[in-house]
Amino acid sequence: MPLRRPAVRFVAVATLTCLAWAQPAKAQSILRDAETEMLLADMAAPLITAAGLRPNDVRVVLINDDSINAFVAGGQIVYMHSGTLQAAKSANEVQGVIAHELGHITGGHVSLSGRGAQEATGITILSMVLGLAAMAAGAGEAGAGVLAAGQQAAMGKYLAFSRQQEASTDAAGTKYLIGAGITGKGYLNFFKTMQQMEYRYGITRKVEYMLSHPVSSERVAAISETLQAAPSWNKPLNQDWETRFKRVQAKLDGYLLPPQQALQKYPESDQTIEGHYARAYAYHRSGYPQKADAEAAALVKAKPEDPFFLEIMGQILLEGGKPQAALAPLRAATQGSRSNPLIATTFGHALIATEDKANLKEAEQVLRIAVARDDQNPFAWQQLGTVYDRTGDGARAALATAERAAMMGDDRTAAISAGYAMAGIPQNTPDWIRAQDISMTSRHALEDGKRKRR
Repeated sequence: MPLRRPAVRFVAVATLTCLAWAQPAKAQSILRDAETEMLLADMAAPLITAAGLRPNDVRVVLINDDSINAFVAGGQIVYMHSGTLQAAKSANEVQGVIAHELGHITGGHVSLSGRGAQEATGITILSMVLGLAAMAAGAGEAGAGVLAAGQQAAMGKYLAFSRQQEASTDAAGTKYLIGAGITGKGYLNFFKTMQQMEYRYGITRKVEYMLSHPVSSERVAAISETLQAAPSWNKPLNQDWETRFKRVQAKLDGYLLPPQQALQKYPESDQTIEGHYARAYAYHRSGYPQKADAEAAALVKAKPEDPFFLEIMGQILLEGGKPQAALAPLRAATQGSRSNPLIATTFGHALIATEDKANLKEAEQVLRIAVARDDQNPFAWQQLGTVYDRTGDGARAALATAERAAMMGDDRTAAISAGYAMAGIPQNTPDWIRAQDISMTSRHALEDGKRKRR
């Protein structure tokens, strides 16, 4: 696997679009970043508890997509587009989105919607229109054809059901915000943002029968009174979350926006933490290593013990071909983050990249902790496999390959690698049992695939 860009790692994942009629799964990528994941978990925890769920059981996953959207697609996972975080005016607005999506989880709306219609459901802005989407893109005739083409009665009935679900979910989100003692001002502000987008696309109550969601003006009217009457309405925002949110926004802008656009948004005159953060990523991506180093150094100077600032400094050095120099900041970042698995994986990679055999033992220790805490990181498994390969432990290198292949849905490679691992690892040890589990699961999946093709 090629070296990933600073701090944010991609993992291929199949998610479903939020169109209200059947669509094939759309391959998207997950953005993984330690700082962002920690913030989202902290912001979501009181809402999850208010929803009667366990914070350890619910995840907020960031999708690399610049549109404003969030959805659930089965299980207790909230998928949020990166564009939602970039467009939000506050962390409180994002909490409103999370509260809404929790309403879909507790309401069981994914299973209720049926496999033949809508397997992902959510707050949806850009994907909430049928036919109108084609018109807005300039394909007026195609859009009109969609609207005119048969089955409108059945679709209309389904869309009415979907709008009813969304209305109940809006109410649930309101309940969870109030239960968590969090102001609902951000929730209303987010719906007002949606309302402005609807105006832009000419979406009004006149076409509501074609929508999977109620128009936002109705949604605002339905929840405003309840939110404003709540004791938490005038409660001050959590400034720790708001400050961390601005940092995360700047990081995403620096990483995801075209570098020139990011540099225009955060010019050299902006000497805030957010400005340094965004420019460090933008300069690094656009091939200005000295400027990127200077921005990272400014961050570390401002907060010498901040693990995320140390992480970006080390990452820039590592990707700039200076793995030895990257070790000190990445080691400090790993220790300062209490061995956060994503940061530890980067540190483990740097240890390997030095090509110094003396560093392999530490790399193994660091990476084993990383995969024990987060076994859904294929890059970490690949790095651990590299360590085993270089130390001559072919059986455990095969086990790491099997873990990564199983995660990526490559059942054939997983089965073959797990079989090789079982042959070289002492029987009934934890690693041997794990290899056996992967072997059995992967072989069953292969057999199921053969039966389905017959």
